[in-house]
Amino acid sequence: MLATARRAGLPLAVRGGGHSIAGHGTVDDGLVLDLGELRGVVVDEENQLVRVEPGATLADVDRATEPYGLAVPLGVISQTGVAGLALGGGVGWLTRSDGLTADNLEAADVVTATGEHLHASAAENPALFWGLRGGGGNFGVVSSFTFRARKLPAPVLGGNLIYRPQNWSTALNAFARWTQDLPEEMNPIVSILRLPPEFEVGDDPVLVIGFSWVSPDHDAGTALVDRLRAEAPPDLEEVGPVVWTGWQSAMDALFPKGSRGYWKNASFSRLDEEVIQALLGFASEVTWYGTGIDIHHMAGAFGRVPEEATAFPNRSSRYWLNIYGFWRDPAEDARLTAFARRAHAAMEPFAETGQYVNFLGAEHGPVTAETARLAYGPDKHQRLVELKNRYDPDNLFRLNHNIVPVPA
Repeated sequence: MLATARRAGLPLAVRGGGHSIAGHGTVDDGLVLDLGELRGVVVDEENQLVRVEPGATLADVDRATEPYGLAVPLGVISQTGVAGLALGGGVGWLTRSDGLTADNLEAADVVTATGEHLHASAAENPALFWGLRGGGGNFGVVSSFTFRARKLPAPVLGGNLIYRPQNWSTALNAFARWTQDLPEEMNPIVSILRLPPEFEVGDDPVLVIGFSWVSPDHDAGTALVDRLRAEAPPDLEEVGPVVWTGWQSAMDALFPKGSRGYWKNASFSRLDEEVIQALLGFASEVTWYGTGIDIHHMAGAFGRVPEEATAFPNRSSRYWLNIYGFWRDPAEDARLTAFARRAHAAMEPFAETGQYVNFLGAEHGPVTAETARLAYGPDKHQRLVELKNRYDPDNLFRLNHNIVPVPA
């Protein structure tokens, strides 16, 4: 199919798990290379390695690894495709304890635009391996991923502290103080969203401080949660031992496949009163199902990876903001896209370098080199352009957050 698309000059979409928020897994008047039936997962328990086919979802991997007491650091929604997640970075419930999904990639088998089959790892084709870890699907079709897995206590301590709007400021200020010295085993995510009726929290939006504590010492994790609870008593809570596969799929209903959507993101390190008030200014608009705001606390193992080690754009920021929305009615496109852009604009004065491509929706208009340069920063973008020139100079793989090749 790659040769056909190249000869015919047709646009080519590569679909793995089919969860692309930007819609890059499909195309009009072109070809779709659909890898969604290739969902095999093979676990090497002794070496803690997991080989994953390109159509697998997080659920496929978690189901395969859980019987061995292992987990690959992945995302937060079990329907997400592993391929796109890993190639863009991979932020989730194990980021502080174990790094990005891309940080745990040991090797990948890649088919390039010319049909060449390459194995990429730290030892073999290392430049390509660097670009695969954060550079998205710009350099070829990955036919197989090999990930390093971690031992996971069973059960994990997980939970949600839930706050009504009148307590959001107190909760965010307490969260800012709490995250100053958290052990890496604690992986928290703040979400502001309106939950569907089945969650039984009422019609108003809520702020949720969710967490996974991945040490077997549940008492230590409970003590940490008690510290946060004392500073910001929740209106509701659910805290206790959780089964990992259940935890990973708990929020799936909020992100249905086949939806329309638009996302924006920003990284930042301050969470002081000025930033909190900016956040609360647009968070108050989250009054419909399907749209929300997540604040991922980074640092830990994620922050210890050297900046130059992968193509991921920024390792130094303490927090990563994701503004997201899903909806069904095309008539809502303008209104809900405008909300994400307003929210992003409100955070721009505090934002640091880079954009996380997995948290970016599609923009209308022609693809430009400037789009990717802003996402990755000038130095990493230049390295990515050099890889693009080498592996895909005709830009066959352009339905992505595109690295535009520069002719020699």
